[in-house]
Amino acid sequence: MNSDSLDILSDLAVFVRVVETRGFSAAARTLGLTKSAVSKRLNRLERHLGLRLLQRTTRAMSLTEAGRLLHAQAAPGIALLDGAAQMAAGLVDAPRGVLRLTAPVTFGKLCLAPLLPEFLARYPEITVQLTLLDRMVDLVEEGYDLALRLTRAPPELMVAKALLPVRYRLCASPLYLKGREIAAPADLTAHNCLSYGLSEFSNEWRFQRAGEEKKARVSGNALVNNSEVARDLLLAGLGIGLLPAYAVDQEIAAGRLLPLLPAWTPGRRSAPLARRPGRSGCHSRTCRPSCACSLIFSSRAWPKIDSSSFGMTKRWARLY
Repeated sequence: MNSDSLDILSDLAVFVRVVETRGFSAAARTLGLTKSAVSKRLNRLERHLGLRLLQRTTRAMSLTEAGRLLHAQAAPGIALLDGAAQMAAGLVDAPRGVLRLTAPVTFGKLCLAPLLPEFLARYPEITVQLTLLDRMVDLVEEGYDLALRLTRAPPELMVAKALLPVRYRLCASPLYLKGREIAAPADLTAHNCLSYGLSEFSNEWRFQRAGEEKKARVSGNALVNNSEVARDLLLAGLGIGLLPAYAVDQEIAAGRLLPLLPAWTPGRRSAPLARRPGRSGCHSRTCRPSCACSLIFSSRAWPKIDSSSFGMTKRWARLY
């Protein structure tokens, strides 16, 4: 490989980072370059290809069609090279540094936090900064290396890995159900259905049974973005909820909540997705090895979680 080829490869890496951080300034910070140097690299790449890759104004940046095609083809290769470099570095350096991690509040408390002691004992030079938030975050702007979110579709340009499927439960308290009967999904339209703030569910709940799908248009007097709060409202007898199993299974086992429509399965399941900005998942120069370590964390630890709340078999878990 001659020097021109190396320059092109380097410029491609800069282009991919600009796209994935959505700006020259953010890309410059993550690459340790000046903004002008990033701009010069992009201009050189465009001259070499004879193509305009980005439309740039003082306020916005967008990809041209050629830029979209190039990013789609180049990003996986750049990520592969970066991963190989991180693996090689990991053979020499013990994982160390700061791992900035965010997750939903209830999922983080009940499922993620119990994994931290073993992880930190295994990697004593790693410092975990865990922030629990019930909202989507911008990893680049807010300074996170890794996010776990219950979603079917990660944000555009993010590198994502599905960890395990999450099962949802339709349930209500005995207090609410006293004198009431729910025999089919259509019956839900006549009840106070408390919405857990996931846009993919919104006000239309879907259920499946033996290949058949039913939809129920629901409404209620409360919408919350935290499954523990939604669970507490159910326990108070306010209505019916469709919540992650990990948030309500203990209450169901104790009889404080009752499962509804057991023959029907909620038609949409969310998967926690570990997603990293750009190629390396790390925009802090102090924690390069911890990015590779975060992948070990996500792939090895999840089989230790009780799989009953996630609809996950042991064989499926080993695939990660």
